[in-house]
Amino acid sequence: MRRTLSDSSFLRVYVLLALALLLTFGLALLGLAMVEQVRREQYREQLAEAPMRLLSERLATLPESARGAWLSGQAESLDMTLRLRSLDLLDLGYFARARLDRGRVLVLPVDEQGWRLMRRLPGESLLLEVILAGLSEQQLRGLTELLGEWLTEVGSEEREQRRQRVASASVPVTLASRPPDALDSRQLSRLEEGEVVIRLLPGRWSMAMYLRLPTVEGPARWLTVGPVRAFEPLPIPLQLLLLLVLLGVLAAIIYLIVRSVEARMARLELAATRIASGRLDTRVKVESGDFLGRLGVAFNGMAAQVQSLLRAQQDMIRAVSHELRTPVARIRFAVQMVEDMTDDPAIRRQLQGVDSDIAELDDLIDEILTYARLGSDAAHGAELATELVDCRAMVQRVIEALAPLHGHLDIELAPGPEVEAIAEPRYLQRALQNLVANACRHARSRVVIRLRGEPRLVRVDVEDDGPGVPVSARQEVFKPFARLDDSRTRRSGGYGLGLSIVQKVLAWHGGSVVVDTAPELGGARFTLLLPQQSPVPGEAE
Repeated sequence: MRRTLSDSSFLRVYVLLALALLLTFGLALLGLAMVEQVRREQYREQLAEAPMRLLSERLATLPESARGAWLSGQAESLDMTLRLRSLDLLDLGYFARARLDRGRVLVLPVDEQGWRLMRRLPGESLLLEVILAGLSEQQLRGLTELLGEWLTEVGSEEREQRRQRVASASVPVTLASRPPDALDSRQLSRLEEGEVVIRLLPGRWSMAMYLRLPTVEGPARWLTVGPVRAFEPLPIPLQLLLLLVLLGVLAAIIYLIVRSVEARMARLELAATRIASGRLDTRVKVESGDFLGRLGVAFNGMAAQVQSLLRAQQDMIRAVSHELRTPVARIRFAVQMVEDMTDDPAIRRQLQGVDSDIAELDDLIDEILTYARLGSDAAHGAELATELVDCRAMVQRVIEALAPLHGHLDIELAPGPEVEAIAEPRYLQRALQNLVANACRHARSRVVIRLRGEPRLVRVDVEDDGPGVPVSARQEVFKPFARLDDSRTRRSGGYGLGLSIVQKVLAWHGGSVVVDTAPELGGARFTLLLPQQSPVPGEAE
């Protein structure tokens, strides 16, 4: 697991974000608890709004001399503390004062169950402060009776206006001309006697208070306060579901964001791989100005600089190789002149040796020019002019060209079906010829070439019965001017560039060349792997 995280930036970032999500989950739980606390406080304020409005408006109608006695009497009957306070003498914050100035109720907790309620008297700077330890049946009855008295003091029109002022969504207040249908006969008889009837509604976790209002004129009116619903917290399963949905949405968004970053990094990796394989014209598409965009710009600048340096190097090698041809040609002409001017056998043998060295130097220049041309084409981003090549015919041409030079060897093409490849024919034949020539230089008696067409791949094996290539040197043989045995290679006519040219040709085609041990002949086996865009018709037997 640790290795996977270290190899994949996507997984590493995503795991860190997952840990952040767990932290978010904890914070969300804390947030839900805070939301529940706010909902509970809002419920208390809504529940206290109706009785506090009733008490404050009832108190505001009394003269100042009668307020003290009224507060004492109501405190005794309602079992709560009632008193008037000056707003200027209270140590309240800005938001609490603003709430009171708007005529709202301020609810402050006292101990665990107690409430401290405050509301400003209409049109005055005094506050009505109510302190109660809890909500009891005595308080519910007393407040209902007080409301009934307040409504019966006025006529029907004013009564309706007062009812609307104290009614709210949390504490509905209604007046009806007939008794409630939900009450039984015993409860109705109690109402007729002027009692307050409290009815619990267990199925809805609520209660309602009923009172018959005596009226001087007209039929009796029936007061209903409620139903007053109890506070209902959000169910635990619903809270967990909301949290899971929130985390799922966040995880999906983070996944898409990180995945887009991973895709852009993958494009950078692909471009680096293409450049490493020799496609120096590869560039990264810059999509934005963020850090990945700046990285892409820096990457393109690096690739352009590498391409420029390699182009300059290849141009210099090609120029030097071309310049060497002129003095080599003059030396060869001078050697031929001297050879024509003398008949001394010893001198003619020396001149023939010099001519052989000149021919070797000329061949080396050709190899260097080919190597430089391949590197220059790759540096300039040149595209291959590919076509369909008959691989068996190409191998026959290579055998016909090399067989006269190695008469002691048996160079053969293994039987098999026709194989065709999409490639640049001149460079592919040059790569195959270099491999066969290398095998001929090291083989004892036999060289075998095998062709095989596979789906989307053409494979060419060149095997010999020579000493083979040691495992430790199988990567070194493809480096320019690399020689496993300088004296033997020089004696066999190698320059150390043939296999490097093969590797460059195959890399330019998008393929590769590898070396291992020939399973039948026991020597070296060089394998060309040439990818194809479409399925190859030939199949191996």
